[in-house]
Amino acid sequence: MRAYLFLALTTLLANPAPLFAQEADDYAKLGPDAVAITADNAYLRSGEAPDYWAFSSFVKPQFTTSACSIATVTAAINGIMGQPEWASQTIMTQQDLLELTANAEWAAVSAEGGDGVTFQQLVDFTNEALAAVGLDRNVMQFNPTIASDMARKGLVDMLVENEASADDAIMVYFNQGVVTGDWDGPHIALVGAYDAEAQMVLILEVDQEWYIPYWTSVDTLLAAIVKPTSAEHGPLEGQTGGFVMIRAAG
Repeated sequence: MRAYLFLALTTLLANPAPLFAQEADDYAKLGPDAVAITADNAYLRSGEAPDYWAFSSFVKPQFTTSACSIATVTAAINGIMGQPEWASQTIMTQQDLLELTANAEWAAVSAEGGDGVTFQQLVDFTNEALAAVGLDRNVMQFNPTIASDMARKGLVDMLVENEASADDAIMVYFNQGVVTGDWDGPHIALVGAYDAEAQMVLILEVDQEWYIPYWTSVDTLLAAIVKPTSAEHGPLEGQTGGFVMIRAAG
């Protein structure tokens, strides 16, 4: 009997059943234009990557399916401020920041079923959040509407500046599906690193129910930024994206 049970257990461990069955029309988690950080982490091991080490620990899951803006702004501010100094201090949550800003509109569009934010709202809400926490920083926006050489240069220039230190942060407003090959809609996440040699950008996802961090090319990210939001997203129809950068004042 024991021998039979041992044989059955050995067979089960050698051939475990999948946790979730694959649906007939399913496809790869990431399309050809995105590479998971677990599959490519060479840059993080060989370079300084200051933003990745400063911000990655503070990137938490968005608390609703519409809360990518507050999740990303919270991660950016927490990363710049760093871990609190004293044992009595907690790390700021998304809900904490919404309470500090006391912006009913931001809370409404971030609630479950909310519309999400426009690019300009992301800029405005970021400024409000910085003021609410008393962080002396400037906000720079870059919102190209076509994938031109000039737009590409603008993106690269900001990525190079951002990669130099962890004193600033870039939030990207983009069509997530262009990068991942899945959901066709606007999304916001934090830039975690820029590999200038490979021309690849690391996206630190707040949409953690579905994704871990992934790399994508500058050209793919630019295409995702300039793609207008479709009509199914209601008040966000026609929105294009860009970079919102929190920079040191002065």
